[in-house]
Amino acid sequence: MRSPQLMIKPSNCHSCRMSALCLPLALRTSDLDLLDNAIKRGKPMQKNQSVFYAGDRFTSVYAIRSGAVKSYCITDDGTEQVTGFYLPGEIFGWDGIANGNHSNHAVTLETSALCEIPFAQFERLSATMPMLQQHFMRLMSKEISTDQALITLLSKNSAEERVASLLISLSKRLKSQHLSATKFRLPMSRADIGNYLGLTVETVSRVFSRFQSFDLIYCERKEIEIINLKRLSSLAHNAEHL
Repeated sequence: MRSPQLMIKPSNCHSCRMSALCLPLALRTSDLDLLDNAIKRGKPMQKNQSVFYAGDRFTSVYAIRSGAVKSYCITDDGTEQVTGFYLPGEIFGWDGIANGNHSNHAVTLETSALCEIPFAQFERLSATMPMLQQHFMRLMSKEISTDQALITLLSKNSAEERVASLLISLSKRLKSQHLSATKFRLPMSRADIGNYLGLTVETVSRVFSRFQSFDLIYCERKEIEIINLKRLSSLAHNAEHL
């Protein structure tokens, strides 16, 4: 069963600080107005509120204005497998394009504000806005690259490499939003991190403690400060070991 549809409220792409990330910069004002009218903007969703469920009919993709979202699937043995984390300015929900139904569940990790982009309307608009179509094709390609990167990440034996890779990924994504690349709050739990990286919660906690003892990061619960970005990045790329 799908969660309630997002309710429309006054807002627009012109005033959104995230529009430069999820929309092409060179869209004409008239084109942006057409797209803006198609987008549904909802009241903030509370933590652990479902955006959509696996099996729901695919109708839209979603852009995050604030907050964070986790996607996950349920494996054959009934356990949850985290498949992705999404931050402000990022778009998710592409998993439904292939067969018309979502293959993943999506749930908010904290209070979040989302924009719902009806895909049928987007397709009609993109037919007259090639730049918009190209931009969304790039976003879809980036999603595929992220999935491939996760497969590569999980093939690494070192828990340190996996955790470092996640922290560097978050750092780069936050930097692209013109936010701090070295001081940020993790929206996900240690259990979610472990699930995503194929590690136990205890191992994740141990790696964070180890990184802190080597002055790579400072960690206070979910608050992270990367102290040695260069070395952490080097570790993420398997160039050195602690």
